[in-house]
Amino acid sequence: MKLKALGRHLLIELFNCDRKLLNDVAFVEKTLTKSAELAGATIVKTFFHTFNPHGVSGVVVIAESHLTIHTWPEYGYAAVDVFTCGDDVDPYVSYQYLKEKFKAKSAYLMEVKRGLADNINNTITKKITTGVLAGEK
Repeated sequence: MKLKALGRHLLIELFNCDRKLLNDVAFVEKTLTKSAELAGATIVKTFFHTFNPHGVSGVVVIAESHLTIHTWPEYGYAAVDVFTCGDDVDPYVSYQYLKEKFKAKSAYLMEVKRGLADNINNTITKKITTGVLAGEK
């Protein structure tokens, strides 16, 4: 019996974002929450924290798993995880919305299929790069 993936986990790197937006906890919470709603997720609870002197971390717990974000405004960078289970939520909707709202000039995404213990070498299924990443010409 072949095990079907239990979930999709998008590991998202957002580069050269609007630094002011990345340090605005209210904006970060609103944006991550809206991205979950647009993707079709059922929001259970949110928690966000501002760091001193800068940066925001937060989580949106959804019935289908979670979305998390950690920002480094001083670098214009955000690390985002979008983990969804089932077929009713489209994590790529969140990815596109977050790229747009944080005004990322480039992005990198890796999709990992979760729960494939019998085929661990094939869990990374998709990699997407947009824009120009730091250090590339």
